[in-house]
Amino acid sequence: MGSREQESRVQSPESRVKTQNSEPRTPDFFGQAVATRDAYGATLVELGKKNERIVVLDADLSGSTKTGKFAKIFPERFFNIGISEQDMVGTAGGLSLTGKIPFASTFAIFETGRAWEQIRQTICYSYLNVKLAATHSGITVGEDGASHQAVEDIALMRVVPNMTIIVPSDGFETKQVIEAVVDYEGPVYVRLGRAKVPAVMPADYRFRIGKAYVFNIGNDVNIIAAGIMVSAALEARDILSKEGIDTGVINMSTIKPLDTDTLLAVAEKSKLIVTAEEHSIIGGLGSAVSEFVSENHPVHVKRIGIKDIFGCSGSPKELLKLYGLTAEDIVKTVHEWKGK
Repeated sequence: MGSREQESRVQSPESRVKTQNSEPRTPDFFGQAVATRDAYGATLVELGKKNERIVVLDADLSGSTKTGKFAKIFPERFFNIGISEQDMVGTAGGLSLTGKIPFASTFAIFETGRAWEQIRQTICYSYLNVKLAATHSGITVGEDGASHQAVEDIALMRVVPNMTIIVPSDGFETKQVIEAVVDYEGPVYVRLGRAKVPAVMPADYRFRIGKAYVFNIGNDVNIIAAGIMVSAALEARDILSKEGIDTGVINMSTIKPLDTDTLLAVAEKSKLIVTAEEHSIIGGLGSAVSEFVSENHPVHVKRIGIKDIFGCSGSPKELLKLYGLTAEDIVKTVHEWKGK
């Protein structure tokens, strides 16, 4: 049987990794529609040139996770552990104890599912400085289907003490996220995607762990979104605002720790909060927001997300529509609320 990387190339062909001599200077990705996994791979290379402590581990999927770019330039600092996610996480923990800054990457379904016990027992319980950067999250994995579509991963990571969880919205934010987690001491889960996503963050944006970005706060409805759903939230805001519904959008890219100061300020202004995520409505952003506001400033919350079902095979665009993760679905949810 071939390696997983060979299987991955059959399912989704990857472009060849450039040689060191032809490696371009990494852009900041501002204004570019790129997959967050692409921004991750390029940023690792840029940071690797500056910081020799950075090492990268992969579970035989480096072409798909884009860590192959790092492997090409820094082969002595790259470790393909093979189809053994538990060993990858454990090895990353060991490397962190030597002073290295390990980034361990594979598909989100494998990293958070197969290696959950090692993440809990080895990484988080001991508060090791390991960065888990998982790609191919959510249903926009597409044609690979339910077996590869992680819609439970945020919930799995949220429940583990000491874990920080970040879901970047676009390539520009992803670059800043990876730069920030290198300097952060402790376990981090960064959730990345396969498909290209629109550029949404402004040029003056500066990511900070644990801080949400407020596009604006509305007096009627506020949409709190993460990842690919930030783009949909902005589109929905524009539609609703034209209808006279004062609507705001908040990018809650850090799911844990939640920016409770911003969330409280938003709740105090809101008649309705809509959460939007490419994840199950159970245990993710919607749950985190609902838990906080119910105890601190009760307000009506509607959750846009995967409604306790598995994904299926299809194109990302088809699946986002099928599972109700579009701007039109956010608008419909607000209309239904106003009609009550």
